[in-house]
Amino acid sequence: MNRPAPVTFVSPSLSEQARETMRAALAGTRRGPRAMLAFAGPAVVASIAYMDPGNFATNIQAGAGYGYSLLWVVVVANVAAMLFQSLSAKLGIVTGRNLAELCRVSLPRRCVFAMWAVSEAAAMATDLAEFTGGALGVSLLFHIGLAPAMVVTGVVTWGLLQLETRGFRPLECFIAALVGIMGFAWFAELVVTPVSWRAVALHSVTPALPDANALTLAVGIVGATVMPHALFLHSGLMPGRVAASTQRERRKLLAFSNLEVIAALGLAGAVNIAMVVMASGAFHRGHATIASIDSAWQALTPLLGSAAAGLFLTALLASGVSSSVVGTMAGQMIMQGFLGWRIPVAVRRLVTMAPAFGFAMMGVDTMRTLVMSQVVLSLALPLPMIALVWFTSRGAVMGPFRNRPPTILLAVLCTAVVLALNIVLLLQAANVTLFR
Repeated sequence: MNRPAPVTFVSPSLSEQARETMRAALAGTRRGPRAMLAFAGPAVVASIAYMDPGNFATNIQAGAGYGYSLLWVVVVANVAAMLFQSLSAKLGIVTGRNLAELCRVSLPRRCVFAMWAVSEAAAMATDLAEFTGGALGVSLLFHIGLAPAMVVTGVVTWGLLQLETRGFRPLECFIAALVGIMGFAWFAELVVTPVSWRAVALHSVTPALPDANALTLAVGIVGATVMPHALFLHSGLMPGRVAASTQRERRKLLAFSNLEVIAALGLAGAVNIAMVVMASGAFHRGHATIASIDSAWQALTPLLGSAAAGLFLTALLASGVSSSVVGTMAGQMIMQGFLGWRIPVAVRRLVTMAPAFGFAMMGVDTMRTLVMSQVVLSLALPLPMIALVWFTSRGAVMGPFRNRPPTILLAVLCTAVVLALNIVLLLQAANVTLFR
């Protein structure tokens, strides 16, 4: 007598569980916080770009050199980031394509190649800041040289990227954990830092640019906050998660996405504000000349205690590793979207690590490398901003989900401000005296 074969139950993966919950939520059969949490992930991943080591560099210099005066730049940049990340997510949800792919199929070939070249340069500048910052954290934490620390950071980053082979959820969860570590570390810093909260509130809404160097830092803060590669990445993270089959489901998906953008980038903005506030409270009076991450770390122990210095390094390490992973993901998406090419992750890591090794071997100051990389990002930023506004405002691309006039006006205004800041920065670099 033949016995039936034993039934084997295979537990669904984290990604498939999330998909099932999202499908049920879109269909209206699942509600509540757990259903909403299933949609979280893309904005959390994108938010890493807003807390990378480049932000450490610009925010520490801003707080140490100018106190709370440049907090308003952080606030304005974060509001702009929320707007453009929501547009990026909407583009991916409605069209099923990322921004780079739409550029390739919609724009002239020469324009596509030029946009790819600029975007690739921005991606490499991003990775330069992120990888260098992560390696610096490893170097300071484990007391090893910067070059060996770069090797360690590269290996760890490559290992984390292998989580992508298990679906979207494991990597999203790991990055969310690192975001939590950064958030805890920076808010703990504020507990031990003397802060004038009245000044924080005032300067968060009062524009001021004390001198020409403050303008350079302001542009750097914008470049470190509204990131070109994050605009490309967010649109590409949406289509592979769950498909919306009706207009009603797309509207629901957009609503969930917008809530996540507000929550994730709200946390990222709070972390950036905490960086400036800590640097201002700890360094502005008596240590205003602090201009490097390692000198900031060394100064924290006598000023605020060893716990504050340890939290600072923990946040830097979590930031560098997670942002390097996200930067590599974005670089792959940019190349594949614009050119249709895909190269092995290990090859891309080696290529994007090369400039960081080169600068380290030449003895270039780490802090200057980080700040100038953010200025490069700000100069590259208008291209994806313009493309994103154009695509999301076209009925032929978005149908009934195209941008409404108030959204177009606000997006154009943000883009114009970034362009204006870049023009002023270029004039300043060309030795045109603007502050007399």
